[in-house]
Amino acid sequence: MLAPVSEADAGERALMLLGIESARRWRTFAGELLDATGIDPGLREHGTLIVARDGDEAAALERELALRDRMSLETRRLLPSEARELEPGLVPSLRAAAEIPGDRCADPRALCQALVLAAERAGVVLLEGAEVFRIVVEGDRAAGVELADGRRITAGDVVIAAGAWSGLLDGLPEGARVPVRPVKGQSLRLRDPDHDPAQPLLERVVRYEGGYLVPRGDGRYVLGATVEERGFDTTMTALGVYELLRDAAELVPGLLELELEEAIAGLRPGTPDNAPALGRSSALPGLVWATGHYRNGILLAPVTGDLLAGVLAGDGDIPAAFDPNRFAGVRA
Repeated sequence: MLAPVSEADAGERALMLLGIESARRWRTFAGELLDATGIDPGLREHGTLIVARDGDEAAALERELALRDRMSLETRRLLPSEARELEPGLVPSLRAAAEIPGDRCADPRALCQALVLAAERAGVVLLEGAEVFRIVVEGDRAAGVELADGRRITAGDVVIAAGAWSGLLDGLPEGARVPVRPVKGQSLRLRDPDHDPAQPLLERVVRYEGGYLVPRGDGRYVLGATVEERGFDTTMTALGVYELLRDAAELVPGLLELELEEAIAGLRPGTPDNAPALGRSSALPGLVWATGHYRNGILLAPVTGDLLAGVLAGDGDIPAAFDPNRFAGVRA
């Protein structure tokens, strides 16, 4: 989900503004990848519906909308009947709803395929499956990486973009580390065997208390996601699957007619303030961070790429809220 407005938080204004800026760049980003590779990263611009099942959720939704009004973010309050006109698959008993027309979504798997192909065509050498054993430090700067098979790759700059594993890399001085923790998320991929492009179960992303349902446009849907502090555990649990299906079916009953295509648990890279760490380390010259995006890695991909390209070229500035050196002395 490319949803900086849906996920806006008054306490994370800098992150919200970064997300809005990145969302603006997504159409160009997706178009460039499609032109370069022929792979469509699945950008959909149908907006988001946020729905409430009962009075408590309706009151919470109104508070969230009032917050967005104060921040001058585009939203539209809907009657339940208006929400069902947009998405007939919603249950008739909705209590409240709102539309976020500027939200988008994309397909992360198609995006990664496009990025790999675009990088290779641009001359990037990718070592797929090569495990980094440690960061090589020579003198007072990062000088490259040593792989698990003993190979050493030298570099003028080393960019750590290892997601949830970024905090585990060996070879870094303690003061140069960024504390990154894994945050588990269980999700389901569902498929409509009788998909009709003219009458899909859902056209828009639907968000609700505790979850979301994202249509891919081809009869597939992603239902997610739990938020669990479980370390590097990626097992699926019966309880997690049950709660995902139960909550979603209360709002979109037709969901239970879909086929279960895949159940997957992933790890989000979270920092202590849940904002990314972008830019150069002041404790170790030659070391650059691009990690800690938590739940917004796909949303922030275009702006992260642009910011880091500027840093590496020597002409870019990173907002202070995302400076990796803000974590000096903080352990994971």
